[in-house]
Amino acid sequence: MKHFDVVVIGAGSAGELISTTLARAGKEVALVEMSRVGGICAYLSCIPSKAILRSAQVRNLAKNLVAVGASPKEIELSGDIEAYNWASRRRDEIAENRDDSATAKGVIETGVHLFRGEATFINKEQLMVNDEKISWDDLVIATGSTPTIPEIEGLDSVDFWSSDDALSSDYAPRTIAILGGGPVACELAQIFSGFGSSVTIIELGSQIAGKEHPLVAQELAKSLQGQGVTILLNTEAVKVKATADNLVNLDLSSGEAIIAERLIVAIGRHSNTKNLNLEVIEVFPDSKGVLEVDDDCRIVGKEHIYAGGDVTGIAPFTHTANYQGKIITANILGDKAKANYKAIPRAIYTHPAVSSVGDVAVDMEGSNMELATFELSKISRTATDGEMGGILVLKADLSRGCLVGASAIGPHAEEWMAFATLAIRAEVNLSVLKDIVFAFPTYSQAFESPIQELAAKYEKIVIK
Repeated sequence: MKHFDVVVIGAGSAGELISTTLARAGKEVALVEMSRVGGICAYLSCIPSKAILRSAQVRNLAKNLVAVGASPKEIELSGDIEAYNWASRRRDEIAENRDDSATAKGVIETGVHLFRGEATFINKEQLMVNDEKISWDDLVIATGSTPTIPEIEGLDSVDFWSSDDALSSDYAPRTIAILGGGPVACELAQIFSGFGSSVTIIELGSQIAGKEHPLVAQELAKSLQGQGVTILLNTEAVKVKATADNLVNLDLSSGEAIIAERLIVAIGRHSNTKNLNLEVIEVFPDSKGVLEVDDDCRIVGKEHIYAGGDVTGIAPFTHTANYQGKIITANILGDKAKANYKAIPRAIYTHPAVSSVGDVAVDMEGSNMELATFELSKISRTATDGEMGGILVLKADLSRGCLVGASAIGPHAEEWMAFATLAIRAEVNLSVLKDIVFAFPTYSQAFESPIQELAAKYEKIVIK
């Protein structure tokens, strides 16, 4: 049996950061990974999706050279099939062809002991990886998440794609049906429509991007529809079957049916805790596999067992995983660190992009909350860039005089919304925010008017 100061299960963003940082600090660390070191973000989701989204967006821009004054006449582009193949090559190069060998080598060079295999707990003090027993002083569970596959009649009889599969393909099907209307589904819809695919989004809820403010979600829907994407809301697939010519037939709750060359299932992800045998160490995930953690990122009730990343179910993004990794590392090294999640940003990397941070819930009855909105079409930068408009929604707590939430859709929103992240996290007073000078012409000028509006309402309350 091998004993370590720290055992980390899962080598995604959180696990890699935790293990290498602790090893550099002199800890004897074991890192257990059954798939790729670096996690899905680098190889199957975040990086490949952003790479090929950029190709689709530049291709669309090239089709509009005349509109933005870059040429008096259009240029001839290659066909969609050839273009997608070329874009997928670039995507794979950026994603290191889904090969983690260089990353794994770097982790080992820091002094981390890397174990390739599936971890299974055998008692309160030991786990098994392949044929080796490992024990620990501190334990970190960072096993990430996996795509959720719904129970739909006939789904197991057709060759469907998960989002991971879709972002690994080197061809674009001519017709695509996407189950789900969340961030991943929206990005995939823009990717494939950008290369000539006919795409239909099938969303059970009343809006796509269900976590976003309705005004922002509506603008995103308009944008995707303008790019040829069909969006079916309040709709679910009730039965799936293959046709005689190997297409996919979906019977919908509306009574209609659609046929597509390829079905993509993108309804969300769930935590990877199923096969760990966690009950042996008296850790019990909820029905979605989520591990509840406290502000120290310790599993509730367990002093020496931590969890970080998607497995915690808290803002499941790579940047959250990295943040939790820093909290866990600090606490294991004896520093007292606590997580604060009130200003964790999120983004949908379509064009225009969606970006939100904090509390953007619409229901504000009986509270001191106030909303203010601004249309980006009023900004000079929108005109100079030849861009479509967008909208910014700010939410403030007038009793405290600070922003608590912000949501936007617009060009590069994921970048200029960092201002809102700072303002919310630091609880900057509205009277201070209204005095901020934004460069002209920039998209960040969208903040000026709604902040002035909210500050005026706050100051009226203070004066009273």
